[in-house]
Amino acid sequence: MSRVLIMGCAIDCLDMDETLAHIEQFVKKGTPRQHVVVNVAKIVEMRNDPELREIVSSCDLINADGMPLVWASRLLGNPLPCRVAGVDLFQDLVKLCAEKGYRPFFFGAREWVVKKVVDKFKERHPQLEVAGYRNGYYSQEEERGIAEMIRNSKADMLFVGFSSPMKEKFLNRWMDTMKVPFCMGVGGSFDIIAGMTKRAAVWMQQCGMEWFYRILQEPRRMWKRYAKTNPVFVWLVVREYFRLKAQRRKLRKAA
Repeated sequence: MSRVLIMGCAIDCLDMDETLAHIEQFVKKGTPRQHVVVNVAKIVEMRNDPELREIVSSCDLINADGMPLVWASRLLGNPLPCRVAGVDLFQDLVKLCAEKGYRPFFFGAREWVVKKVVDKFKERHPQLEVAGYRNGYYSQEEERGIAEMIRNSKADMLFVGFSSPMKEKFLNRWMDTMKVPFCMGVGGSFDIIAGMTKRAAVWMQQCGMEWFYRILQEPRRMWKRYAKTNPVFVWLVVREYFRLKAQRRKLRKAA
């Protein structure tokens, strides 16, 4: 499994099928593994959060969640094959659980939302055996008990529906206690499955405009996030492009 470095973040060169194959191997081996998807916002956030940066770099599997990262990788000379959207991977993994008899645990969101997620998946996959589910509201003192509950469920996969960086830090902190072979933060995917929010049309996904669609759905919450991160990301890409260009020029002169 090869990785490319995009503005200081290592990302695995895998498509969806290859990602699913690696995850199934993790489940079969049984050793706790952490997965993460990175997008524009997370790349920018990692610059100001050393703990998040360290956690992401230590993850066993790292996918590019958005098209802007794929485009940046091509511009910078380390092309990724494609994006592996977290919400798509999440749904494909639940389908895999149903087909292979793996047991998922769902953790996050409000009680009725996570319950609806479970119900929706059971409707889609009647043979699915759910290890358990829990809402995402708790005090810090409850964390260990929750981690032990997840361990006792003997889940094969854990999906955590928190925002970043909370989900990455929770998983990193409790991986050894929970002992789940595959752990993945899925962010707002629970809301999408439950029907609370909708995904952008396919053409918007393909042209990297999902962020704009999210602003239209949740303007109060999302516009500040993207107003802060998108311009910074563009600046980082441009700066890195000219840095690499100057570096290549020096190498040619030295040769």
